[in-house]
Amino acid sequence: MIKTAPIVNLGGRLFFVLFILLFTFTYAMFQGGFVSWFIFYMALPFVLYSLLLAFYPLKDIRLSREIHTPQIRKGADFSATVRIDRDWRFPLLYTVLTEQTTSPALRSRTEGGRQKMLVPGFRKSYTWTYQISDMPRGEHILEGVNIEIADFFGWVRKAKLIPLQQKVLVYPNTFEIAYRPIESKYDHGSIAAPFTLVKDTTMATGVRDYRPGDRVSWIHWKSFARTQTMRTKEFEDRQSQDMFLLDDRAPSHKFEMQVELVASILQSIVRANSSVAYMSIGETRNYFPSIQSEEHLQRIMYHLAKVQPDLKGPVEEAIHRDLNEIQASSMLYVTANLTMDMVKAIQRNVRNLNACMCLVVMKKGEKPSPEDERAFQFARSKGFIVKRISPGNYASVFTEVSGK
Repeated sequence: MIKTAPIVNLGGRLFFVLFILLFTFTYAMFQGGFVSWFIFYMALPFVLYSLLLAFYPLKDIRLSREIHTPQIRKGADFSATVRIDRDWRFPLLYTVLTEQTTSPALRSRTEGGRQKMLVPGFRKSYTWTYQISDMPRGEHILEGVNIEIADFFGWVRKAKLIPLQQKVLVYPNTFEIAYRPIESKYDHGSIAAPFTLVKDTTMATGVRDYRPGDRVSWIHWKSFARTQTMRTKEFEDRQSQDMFLLDDRAPSHKFEMQVELVASILQSIVRANSSVAYMSIGETRNYFPSIQSEEHLQRIMYHLAKVQPDLKGPVEEAIHRDLNEIQASSMLYVTANLTMDMVKAIQRNVRNLNACMCLVVMKKGEKPSPEDERAFQFARSKGFIVKRISPGNYASVFTEVSGK
């Protein structure tokens, strides 16, 4: 039924055009005189053109699209040129071109901006360049161009969607952040740090008696072969700066700011010649074990361009098992809503963690609720650094770590 609807519509329009032709001819035959025949001959060119247009094949029209800005940042302008080519010089009057997209964000923002009316005439080739301002972040798919042609009075209209699929990637904005390794402040004041130092297992400094709980890989097997006594290698304690970045994709009106903050942090770490592991928790678990080059960073930016707030349920339940696998001495947790349950989950499940900073994204001038303040105080009491981050103070992420 859907495919036959345009045919039925065109058939109705053809019937109307033929009716006008027969009516004016009949009127001229029976009425006679100059005026009646003048009306018939005046209507004849328009009727004939409408009949010819009804049989003009739209498959004669070919389209191509050149995207001038295939990779852009959020809020920037998108520009593209659509080229129309055809084989026949059949005169076309009113031709309307409309870009079709499956992206709801792009479609709502560009209503009317992706449409153009042309009068090609006898030309076989012509172009249409358009621009869309303030592009939303995401992966937007342009499905094709809908072309509609009409005669002088709209008696005959024909339309066809010409598939022309292309992807437009809009990356999140990034801001300059001076990266500094997170320093542990837990040994100051009355609060003891719940985290232990990391042992450098690449350098043994001695041998001691075996103790319950020592790892099998630490056993000094040569000594055991000589003395038949279990001995364990001694290692130097070190404060490692291995970084792990964690964020959640919980639905929030601050999600876009959260994505921009994560992108800026990752960019600053890589450009400081450091490395970081990154995990994003939502409907799916996206884990990037090592980010230390521009190539790695580009993969992350591709992920952050497409990511959506799709986390269902509490984040501590979604990541419970993954926390046990985290091996890092420093952690950054970026969220729009810090909860006491998540603080407990990190403290209980992440081993060998020396420093943890929670970055809570907030709008400029926004004040935390009493529930948020209780969660902040609880996290600080457990030795976490908690910072409220808004677009105006992104640059201070790794500075002034006073817990404010």
